Amino acid sequence: MKRNILFSYGWLLLAVLIFLSACQVDDSYPIDYEQLSEDERLVIRFSHVVGEDTPKGMAARKFAELVKERSDGYIEVQVFSNGTLYKDSEELEALMRGDIQMIAPATSKLTHLVPEMSVFDLPYAFRTLDEVHTYIQSNVGKELATKLETHNLYSLGIWDSGFKQLSNNVRPIHTFGDLEGLNMRIMPSDVLHKQFEIAGANSRRTDFNTVFTELKKGSIDGQENTLSNISSKNLYALQDYLTISNHGYLGYLVLFNHELWKDLSPDVQEILVSALQEVQQWEWDLVNELNMKKLEEIEQCECVHIYTLSEEEQRAWEKAFEPVYKYYRIRHPVRFIQALPKFS
Repeated sequence: MKRNILFSYGWLLLAVLIFLSACQVDDSYPIDYEQLSEDERLVIRFSHVVGEDTPKGMAARKFAELVKERSDGYIEVQVFSNGTLYKDSEELEALMRGDIQMIAPATSKLTHLVPEMSVFDLPYAFRTLDEVHTYIQSNVGKELATKLETHNLYSLGIWDSGFKQLSNNVRPIHTFGDLEGLNMRIMPSDVLHKQFEIAGANSRRTDFNTVFTELKKGSIDGQENTLSNISSKNLYALQDYLTISNHGYLGYLVLFNHELWKDLSPDVQEILVSALQEVQQWEWDLVNELNMKKLEEIEQCECVHIYTLSEEEQRAWEKAFEPVYKYYRIRHPVRFIQALPKFS
């Protein structure tokens, strides 16, 4: 009788072991991360203030798609465009606090943290976008990016918006002197302020998402920006004159919260870096084509007078802007200017 009972218990124990073995998870089976809650996934909130049809807006969406694909849905990049999450003047502080994880602000908006970065604002500092890319990858470019780390910011690349143009609703701008007396919107940069000051214009530091309203109210006469930004916010609809001057570069540093970055696993960092590198090259290739397309759209509306500076006129403007370089030199190490393509 005892033997039968022990025999029965033995079979029962074997059955339990077989059942438990069958219930074990096969680590080789792919996990469907999209079925996980937001708390179980890695969520990166990416805030920016420009339109979705701009180079930055398109690059942000492409980056989110690539990261989702390469992480099998484990990493979710949530993109908030047009300042819907944070305003132009708010997003940098939000990133530094860790309220969001990623932004791509214009280099001008970082100059209060790293004043030397205003080298990117110098008029006619670059003739081509390739020159910008070479500069940012040089020793001085890397030095500027590293300076951001003391402010809990980690730079992973640069996205272009292109070269800036001038618009206003007072008079055509053909010569340097035509800027005199105009109230022009600028980004927060002392170099940009100096640029208009020496031309006799009055600069107004205004958030990008309020420029349309300020133009409509008449508190500013004009602004400087790339064609994709001018088009996406319909700024040209409130302006009588547009000058294709290509007088300054506008680009965006792709920034992460540094503490967050350091806490990420090497595998996650690799996914993000590889996706950003691919998107960066794609975005660089897109910019010139998109800005030309936007110029054609503005021309077709026949609602604004367009004037394009000749090469000779641009050289005259560049010479007139020389005091801006002197202003920079007496405030910052000269090596940042000496490394510019026009001087190297």
